[in-house]
Amino acid sequence: MKGTYCLIIAMRKSEKLKIGNLYQDHNFKKGYYVYIGSAMNSLTARINRHLSDEKKMHWHVDYLLKSENSEIRDVLFNISDEKIECALASIISENGEEIPKFGCSDCNCNSHLIYFKRKRDAVNSVKSAYDKLNIEYHNLNYFKKRIIRIKK
Repeated sequence: MKGTYCLIIAMRKSEKLKIGNLYQDHNFKKGYYVYIGSAMNSLTARINRHLSDEKKMHWHVDYLLKSENSEIRDVLFNISDEKIECALASIISENGEEIPKFGCSDCNCNSHLIYFKRKRDAVNSVKSAYDKLNIEYHNLNYFKKRIIRIKK
């Protein structure tokens, strides 16, 4: 199964973090972050990887999720062979604050991590982006009830 996903990540308090070779000491503000990614091999495995605490540091978002102050609160995703992460990132960034160069080393986007002060604004921005692209999406509850059950 292939698709694109948006992680809704809460930062419980502001923290300076090293993000691979991208940032030595970047200040991540308290609030909510939307990380936009795609999985063109296995969407289920990728989402499960992000939800897991046990993983090697590979992507920029791994360093953010390693923080004890961060937590994935929801995942909004679509199932499709079409890679739409850049289109989603562009639309979502209209309403939030981009974290420069984060998660977009393989494309020409400004960022694939967008900051919002409130969870409601982060989630609504993602839903609105999917709606603008006229693409059906699902959330973490759907993933846990339907997708994981199918895999078993």
